[in-house]
Amino acid sequence: MADPEWKTSGADIEAIINGRHGDPFKLLGLHQSGKSWIVRAFVPGAQSLEVLDEAGKSLGQIAKGHDAGFFEGPVKLKARQPLTYLAANSGGTGTVADAYLLGPVLGPLDDYYIGEGNHLRLYDRLGAHPMRHEGHEGVHFAVWAPNASRASVVGDFNGWDGRRHVMRKRLDTGIWEIFIPGATEGQGYKYELLDAQGNLLPLKSDPFGFASEMRPKTASKVARTDRFTWKDSGYMAERAGRDDRRIPMSIYEVHLGSWRRKDGDGFLSYDELAGTLIPYVVDMGFTHIELLPITEHPFDPSWGYQPTGLFAPTARFGDPAGFAHFVDAAHAAGIGIILDWVPAHFPTDEHGLARFDGTALYEHEDPRQGYHPDWNTAIYNFGRREVASFLLNNALFWLERYHLDGLRVDAVASMLYLDYSRKEGEWIPNQYGGRENLEAISFLQRVNHEAYGQNPGAVTIAEESTAFPGVSKPTSTGGLGFGFKWNMGFMHDTLEYLKREPVYRKHHHNELTFGLLYAFSENFVLPLSHDEVVHGKGSLLMKMAGDDWQKFAGLRAYYGFMWGYPGKKLLFMGQEMAPWTEWSEARSLDWHLLDHAPHKGMQLLVKDLNRSYRSIPALHARDCEPDGFEWLVADDHENSVFAWARHSGEGGPIVAVVTNFTPVPREGYVLPLPAAGQWREVINTDAGIYGGSGMGNMGGVTASPTPSHGKPAQASVTLPPLATLYFVLET
Repeated sequence: MADPEWKTSGADIEAIINGRHGDPFKLLGLHQSGKSWIVRAFVPGAQSLEVLDEAGKSLGQIAKGHDAGFFEGPVKLKARQPLTYLAANSGGTGTVADAYLLGPVLGPLDDYYIGEGNHLRLYDRLGAHPMRHEGHEGVHFAVWAPNASRASVVGDFNGWDGRRHVMRKRLDTGIWEIFIPGATEGQGYKYELLDAQGNLLPLKSDPFGFASEMRPKTASKVARTDRFTWKDSGYMAERAGRDDRRIPMSIYEVHLGSWRRKDGDGFLSYDELAGTLIPYVVDMGFTHIELLPITEHPFDPSWGYQPTGLFAPTARFGDPAGFAHFVDAAHAAGIGIILDWVPAHFPTDEHGLARFDGTALYEHEDPRQGYHPDWNTAIYNFGRREVASFLLNNALFWLERYHLDGLRVDAVASMLYLDYSRKEGEWIPNQYGGRENLEAISFLQRVNHEAYGQNPGAVTIAEESTAFPGVSKPTSTGGLGFGFKWNMGFMHDTLEYLKREPVYRKHHHNELTFGLLYAFSENFVLPLSHDEVVHGKGSLLMKMAGDDWQKFAGLRAYYGFMWGYPGKKLLFMGQEMAPWTEWSEARSLDWHLLDHAPHKGMQLLVKDLNRSYRSIPALHARDCEPDGFEWLVADDHENSVFAWARHSGEGGPIVAVVTNFTPVPREGYVLPLPAAGQWREVINTDAGIYGGSGMGNMGGVTASPTPSHGKPAQASVTLPPLATLYFVLET
């Protein structure tokens, strides 16, 4: 007797049970064959399988077509309806809700916008999403792997068996998807892929995974990020009306794993950091916390700059809800959170993005474009629509889903130039024969355009170390569109100057005046970042010339100089205490130093500098505009003295900033000033409370209307050794 026409061929059965069928949805589940309804299922371990209708009534058993657990047979139905199975073996019975009985979640509009590269909520569609679908609770999984011949989800819900949940491929986009009934939040999972030739690839974490296992494990975890409880609506509304160029921004750069450690050297949780780090930052007067990358990464000494889970807050400190609570607590305290974001490159760990579907999917195939020689990492293919969209959506995800206040984009220079860190012949010119990476430039412009357009009050900051024009200029005028750019020249020139013995500084006076020639060419942040206190560079204190007293005095004077200089401020954690040793991610900061007066005094100075910077408009309101700055003394190289005035442009008090970068005190120094009157000394980095000698101008100074150096007034002031003074004109 011939087999009925609906009978599955042996080859198809073998393909199903071996997990190599190209389209299992075409075979498994409920299908109409002529006038009959046929059910096929693959349930490993089942000895019998009974089909139940939507009311739970039995439609009878279907035959076992293979001992591995393949079942098929006709059922009596008048129309398609939801079904379930009752599986039985020697261990008992259990209800099975089969993924292959259910339809897709993604639709034509998703295909259209994804294909176009204009889907701005990809994180709502790709990745793992708990939901109710066609009457079942479960999780929808979707992943982009266009060159894979098969994609499966493996995880805690199916015994990590790649045969169980082979996904449906959406041919127009190369996205594979499946809804798995019964999968739940918190379960671990990965994707099991076969390349185009049918070769099994290493298991891959989810590029859109919202949570991860704790390293060294690498599985993604099903997590919700759309149900956080936020209490920051007032903060977010106020933020939307800001002009960040005209408000104080004093940023405390933090590596969460080493700011403090628990007894026993364990990490603090996000909740514990909310209760300790945030009050400390508030007390110190900083306005923002900038986090070294907290996106999931396998290797602690990378500090997060080689991430494998761009959508997942690292599990080192807790779960996604814990990180959301940390941000919410910061906003409740009036503190903004900026995240270091790494779109320039990615590591080649086998569970990550590298050769994701067996091809160079996220990276370039040619190592002259796709390999980063500095970090032994892969470079994103910014010209591929899907890759640019992945990264764009990642930026928007952190700003929208976690209410972050900004992104500091790492290694922008390496993105802008095709020949970055490459010798002749090791790079490919652009279409015009130039060295500019036109695709990366377009990508950065798009990210900034959408980040500002979608998230009022958010800010983007570029770590860009070259003279590339227009980094912080609007995209509408051809700029990259960042809000700010790190002023690497300020950091380099000032530290080089301060490494010199004071007696030689007069020969290098221009190292500190040169920066004012370009100080307003971009919107700058002045960074004293983690990069300056690692890899044998020593701490900031140890960079200062001279004996111990001069080192402390020089660093205090430097901080005063920087806080009075035009530009927003950034200081890496711990440097407010003037540690002797450079930073290590493997241990806590040296908090015991605060038991010693010089270190405690440095901390108090930074606190007072922040207070003055925030409370006096002249010190911040025109940080990015030349009309807020006026040289008073630029040419006194013999005495290594620098002085300038800061103006708010809003009629507020004028501030005069004066620095003496020699250990020689100078009494009766004639200081040109922009106005006659009483000038009150509000900061003196040589004050006794900071560990200084206590010289200064108690009660302030009186400027007479006697012109000096082209200014309408002058005053006789005392300049303490290695010190910076701030004078405010009394009104």
